[in-house]
Amino acid sequence: MNRREWLVGLLIGLAVLGAASTPIAAQNQDGAGATISPKATAKDVGLPIYPGATPHKDKDDDSPAVNMGLWGSTFGFKLAVLKMESNDAPDKVAAFYTKALARYGKVLNCNDPTQAKNAKDKDDSSNKLTCDDEKPEKGEVVFKAGTKDRQHIVSVRSNGSGSVFNLIYVEARGDEKKTAS
Repeated sequence: MNRREWLVGLLIGLAVLGAASTPIAAQNQDGAGATISPKATAKDVGLPIYPGATPHKDKDDDSPAVNMGLWGSTFGFKLAVLKMESNDAPDKVAAFYTKALARYGKVLNCNDPTQAKNAKDKDDSSNKLTCDDEKPEKGEVVFKAGTKDRQHIVSVRSNGSGSVFNLIYVEARGDEKKTAS
């Protein structure tokens, strides 16, 4: 299981356990807060839903989505995930999302070793998106677009004669002030 699948599974599990069917939101007077919900939309992930796709659950008690955030005065984090399925082949679904991701900039194919390697940026202060240590599972394709701070990720894999795919949006912000050395 790769890092992304582990994170997606953990967060969907937290949404199911922590939020059940009711969204939770909390904010204090300093502007810090948190929200967690087992519901996410195409708008939340910033990508269209593949035509005819339906929510996918690995088990009956799974949640096919999560929408959560945590923020404070100098930091913030948002994660939205939709787990979907389609009767169409993975190649067809992947082609649809490659086009959809292009609105966020260059689309990285994390399955292409040369593209993933060439996308690495040695300057950690750069906001350029990379495939990092993304290692798609056998039979899975992973695409990314955006920036390190605002990532749109799509993973697609075969599910019998159809496909299962994850639509993921991750936004992270921190204190932009850097100390000069």
